[in-house]
Amino acid sequence: MLSNFEKALGFKLEASNLLYVLCDYETLVKKNISLEKFVNLCQKKDVKIVQYRDKISSLQEQKNNLLYLKSKLNIPIIINDKVELIEFADGLHLGQEDFLKIHKDKKLAIKLIRLKIKDKLLGLSTHNELEILEANELALDMIGLGAYKNTSTKDVSTILGSKISYLAKISKHPVCAIGGVKIEDFIENIRFNVVGSAFFNE
Repeated sequence: MLSNFEKALGFKLEASNLLYVLCDYETLVKKNISLEKFVNLCQKKDVKIVQYRDKISSLQEQKNNLLYLKSKLNIPIIINDKVELIEFADGLHLGQEDFLKIHKDKKLAIKLIRLKIKDKLLGLSTHNELEILEANELALDMIGLGAYKNTSTKDVSTILGSKISYLAKISKHPVCAIGGVKIEDFIENIRFNVVGSAFFNE
């Protein structure tokens, strides 16, 4: 039986260190990379998932960009944080603080989120053993785990380094490594390498 996540991907999750790319719109603008160029890169590098994050555009522009990505890429497009844009995406990724804004009880928060997103994909960022064990009890499709290494784009307090493989092993959900991850990194027990600005440096 394929999981909900595997159905969205269109294959059984057996390989590891597959490519999951962050499309941070502000980074694209700064680096002068069009969405069209971004799509071409994704196709060339066999990207399996894209997460769209946008802190600078209007909701209408974000909707248009999501629809563009969906029309050009035949892979799941996940929206970062914006539950209100879920109808234009295949899933939602939230941080720990986003969950707490919805409800301080994470199980209740999940129920409320699921009412809005139905059976679309849902990911949660985790940073330590406690958060992974909590996530194991929740109706998630995947977890982000990090930071793997230091990153220039975010202020990171916890660097997991090689400890990430042990932590990933205790997760019931497929694990996506975040923070300072490169395309070619081979990290044990990790299903997806989540690559941010390093995607454009190849």
